[in-house]
Amino acid sequence: MTRWKDVLLEDAIVLGNGKSRPLTNGIYPIYGGNGILGYGDRINYSGETIIIGRVGAYCGSTYYSEQEIWISDNALSAKNKPGNCAKFLYYFLLNMGLNQYAEGSSHPLLTHSLLYSLPITLPENETEQKAIAAVLSSLDDKIDFLHRQNATLEAMAEGLFRQWFVVEAKEQWKKHPLSAIAHFLNGLACQKYPPLNANERLPVLKIRELNNGIGQDVDWASNTVPSQYVVTSGDVIFSWSGSLMVKIWTGDSCVLNQHLFKVTSEKYQKWFYYFWCRKHLSEFIAISESKATTMGHIKRGDLDKAEVLVPTENELVKMSETMQPLLEKIIFNQTKIRTLEKLRDTLLPKLMTGEIKVV
Repeated sequence: MTRWKDVLLEDAIVLGNGKSRPLTNGIYPIYGGNGILGYGDRINYSGETIIIGRVGAYCGSTYYSEQEIWISDNALSAKNKPGNCAKFLYYFLLNMGLNQYAEGSSHPLLTHSLLYSLPITLPENETEQKAIAAVLSSLDDKIDFLHRQNATLEAMAEGLFRQWFVVEAKEQWKKHPLSAIAHFLNGLACQKYPPLNANERLPVLKIRELNNGIGQDVDWASNTVPSQYVVTSGDVIFSWSGSLMVKIWTGDSCVLNQHLFKVTSEKYQKWFYYFWCRKHLSEFIAISESKATTMGHIKRGDLDKAEVLVPTENELVKMSETMQPLLEKIIFNQTKIRTLEKLRDTLLPKLMTGEIKVV
């Protein structure tokens, strides 16, 4: 059985610095503390490289690349020392949560000396490191494939929608307000519905959860709220305040919080009202940003002013034959992504501490 050894982080990696990003656009990814910032015409690192957010809000964020890249001065590079697997070290650092070690509260910072001094425990055998990395990498590869497939499907669906309703729109099609083709249910003030106990509760869906998924610090509400306020996988959710967005929820059942609409329709299929909401989103964002308040928003009157073209019933049926399967595949893929992410996030700490063995 492979032994695990206690060492310092400096025994496993070599750190390097980033530099100010190139001013000229190009084909090479530019990494900062928050991942890829853009693309430039020069590189300062190649091969397997771990990128670590160095300063600020994304201090400690961790990324991995095998490409030729540029690392900006907001990040550090990390290369594996001989006898260690770079991909394993990426997952290891990811699991460590480097942000917790940052110095300074108002402007957190990670330095070479601080990182090098961190004590770690890792497998002595590089073969086991590679085996562990392979398990996690296979999950990430599947997740990445599904994300790319969904991007293609969404582009196809958006293209078809634009072709039908912008390029080839017919004058005889009826015009209706967005508010007439779907019902926009505003969420609850969920603090008024506290859970009675841990067995009778549901997580609260807020803007944060809509954007990032249900986290460990989620709020909870009673599962006895009226059923129409329960969000289930496949529901269309429209954030109308703060960060405006329209998404299809594919997480666990939860309770709809205020500042969110659950969008439904008894007459029209999901693809129809979902893509019309998406089409008007840029207009709604402009309205929200024009508000002289700290948190921009739209009103129901803005839904009344947003125009929708409605084809004949026969035309809608034919469109649905193409669009609904596309949307269902997107939802299926997104559900699978969340399942794989949960599995990866469950395995990660267990593999990084040796609780689960792979060799």
